[in-house]
Amino acid sequence: MLALFRKTPILGALLAQVVALPVVATVTAPLSTSVERLPLIMIALVLQGALAALICALLRLPRWWLLIAFLFPLAMGSVMLLGNLPAWPFGLAFLLLALVFSNTTRGRVPLYLTNPETASVLKDMMRDRGATRMLDLGCGLGGVVRALDGEGRRARGVENAPAVYLAARLLSRIAGKGEIRRGDIWKTDVSQEDLVYAFLSPAPMAALWQKLSSEMKPGSLFVSNSFAVPDVNPDEIWELSDARKTRLFLYPIGKPEEG
Repeated sequence: MLALFRKTPILGALLAQVVALPVVATVTAPLSTSVERLPLIMIALVLQGALAALICALLRLPRWWLLIAFLFPLAMGSVMLLGNLPAWPFGLAFLLLALVFSNTTRGRVPLYLTNPETASVLKDMMRDRGATRMLDLGCGLGGVVRALDGEGRRARGVENAPAVYLAARLLSRIAGKGEIRRGDIWKTDVSQEDLVYAFLSPAPMAALWQKLSSEMKPGSLFVSNSFAVPDVNPDEIWELSDARKTRLFLYPIGKPEEG
């Protein structure tokens, strides 16, 4: 059961809210005669969020779900207190969140954006290796793709979240750099790439390595930002001097064929 909630965190977050609700009602009911309505509602909302976040932690959900669980009742309570508001803005907001963060709910891969310092290091890495093709799996807004494309290099990105993909494609069209397409990273052809880059999360790394190590050509390179492949020693770990102290894990694929 825990494995199901970790695989589909939104189910665990929903369960946390359902379990917390009667507990909070039981705790706050005796206060209804001695505490004014508005303070009591705020106390109940904070308790609901805190208890739901605790349950999410017990279910071992990713940390960002703890924050979502805590803030959700506060946001809903604020909407109720405002009153007389049309429902469509909140439906639209939910739809936008789903379009942007669909990878988080389905694949436990949040939206991480690579900073310019890391992109510059990747560009130098390609130049030093004589690499001409690179692929960014889960490319987000496509910053790495645009930074690396050109000067004889072909950079492509794959993104699955609809809104993020559209934004990335528009930005690349405007810049005239890189190729962005919407797709599933698990079905993406990586056989012709000299370098594959990913900034995902710990959750998919083992399965991703299985795919890349069996499908990428000998002599190519997989670079993972921040998240190592479990039980596989990287050939090198580059620690950058940027503000977030980025670590790049380098995994060469096989050995180059001798010609």
